[in-house]
Amino acid sequence: MSDPLPRPPMTLLVFCASLRARSLNTRLAELAAVTVEANGAEVDRASMREFDVPSFDQDVLDRDGFPGGAEEFRSRLERCDGFVIAAPEYNASLPGLLKNAVDWVSRYRPQPFNEKYGLLMSASPSMVGGNRGLWALRVPFEHLGARIYPDMFSLAQAHIAFTDEGQIANRQLQERFDTNIVNFMNSVEASKHYPCAKRAWVEYLGERPEPAIDRVQ
Repeated sequence: MSDPLPRPPMTLLVFCASLRARSLNTRLAELAAVTVEANGAEVDRASMREFDVPSFDQDVLDRDGFPGGAEEFRSRLERCDGFVIAAPEYNASLPGLLKNAVDWVSRYRPQPFNEKYGLLMSASPSMVGGNRGLWALRVPFEHLGARIYPDMFSLAQAHIAFTDEGQIANRQLQERFDTNIVNFMNSVEASKHYPCAKRAWVEYLGERPEPAIDRVQ
C-alpha cells in the first residue's frame, strides 16, 4: 500500500482554557497538539495566560483600546486556520475567563471568529467529562460565526485516564480521540484548499441586521 498523500499546509491554534498549571485540560490540549502534528499540520501552542484580560468594559475599550491579551488572542486567531480548545467545566458551564476573552476579541473588525473552524474538548474527574461546559461554550462561538465541529470530545474520570506517556489509557477512547482530531482537520483542509466544498453556515435567529448587536462581521 502506498503512503498517503501529504496534507496541504495547515496551522491550528491549540490551548487549554485554564490558568492552573497542572490542569487536566492542559494534558488533553497537549495530546491534541501532538496528534495534530502527527497527522501533518503545524501547531501554534498557546496558554490561556497569554490571552488573559481584565473584565470587559466598553468604557475602558473606548478610552484605552484593547488590552494586550485580546491583541494576542486576535493575532493568533488570524494566523491560524482553525483552533482546538480544551476547556474545563465550571459549575456546569464554560470558564468565565475564556468567555471574557471572547467578549473582548468579538469587538475587533473584522471579527476573527467568523468562519473560523473550531474543535472543543474537555477533561474532568467527573463522569460527564465536562461535556455540559462544552455545550455552553458552543453558544458564543457559533453566535460569532465560528464553525464549531459537531463531534466534541469529553474525557471522563480524567484524573486516572492518562498514561505516563500522556496518551489515553483506554485504547478505544484513544482511537476515538485520534479519529475526532483527523476528521476535524479534514474539514479545515476542505474549507481552506477546496472552496467548492464550502457551505454556508448561518443560524437563523429571527433578527434583522443591526450594527449595534451584530458580531458576525
